[in-house]
Amino acid sequence: MLTATHDTAGHPVTKLVRIWPASRRHRKVHQGIPHRTYGGHVAPSKNTAREVREARERLRRYNARQAVHTQQVTRRKRDNIIAVIGVVVIVALATLTQVFYFTGGPGKPLPLPSSSASATPTPTATPTPTPTADANVGAIPSPSVAENRTWTGDLTLNKVALGISLDGAAAPQAVASFVTDTKSGYYTGKTCHRLTTGAGLLVLQCGSLTGDGQGDPNYSYGPVENAPADGVYPVGTIALARSDSQYSQDHQFFIVYGDTTLPTDGGGYTVIGKVTSGLDALQSQIISSGVAASATTPTDGPPAIATTITAVSVK
Repeated sequence: MLTATHDTAGHPVTKLVRIWPASRRHRKVHQGIPHRTYGGHVAPSKNTAREVREARERLRRYNARQAVHTQQVTRRKRDNIIAVIGVVVIVALATLTQVFYFTGGPGKPLPLPSSSASATPTPTATPTPTPTADANVGAIPSPSVAENRTWTGDLTLNKVALGISLDGAAAPQAVASFVTDTKSGYYTGKTCHRLTTGAGLLVLQCGSLTGDGQGDPNYSYGPVENAPADGVYPVGTIALARSDSQYSQDHQFFIVYGDTTLPTDGGGYTVIGKVTSGLDALQSQIISSGVAASATTPTDGPPAIATTITAVSVK
């Protein structure tokens, strides 16, 4: 645009003046400065939206971690409860085992001619009367029958032949009874009704009158002879079974097929001799099969291989 003006001397001067459009004059206002839109809101930037998304993702991950932690705490509590229950069960079983040990187990292993753990009472079974203290019952042979000497012989169980030796000097009354029963034929056909396989009690018991561990109501004697003071019965030992009284010994005997320790209180058990041969065959043909499945306990009951005394002789 051209405009007229005057210089200092008063002469007229023509000047070119540029007039900027309004849009150009206010460009700085519109550039780089957020402007208000209709409605009074500021438009969010892309950075703000991303930050919101990231915050939501962090919150989601945090909640997921918290859920996993809660599950782990719950599982640990459950595992601890299960562990405590397991310990209680183990302690209870250990207690029951100890009770059994001192009542029906090794604590009272062979005192049961009248009521062994493997006995199966029937309505017609005749209970064994309790012997009078310090008194024999029945026709007990004289100790002199043992002749104060060693007897040798054979004892056959099924087809297993065992060599045996009896000490008539150490246990004259018991050896006299065993020799008499042998010569009279009492033992032939009798069974071995009880096998024990628990640790520390490894015996095979034979000679019951009724085949179920019941004692002979018309035959019992005592006292205990030749019992080891330390309660140790080495493998191969032959000893007499009895119940609580020392005068409850009768025809029943047991063979120790593995080192066994028995209680010494009450007098122990009369040792009459030992097996001199055949234990390996006894182990492989009878003992190794264990206790019959019908037994009330897996370590004490009738042998799985039914066992009969097929022959016995002494001289």
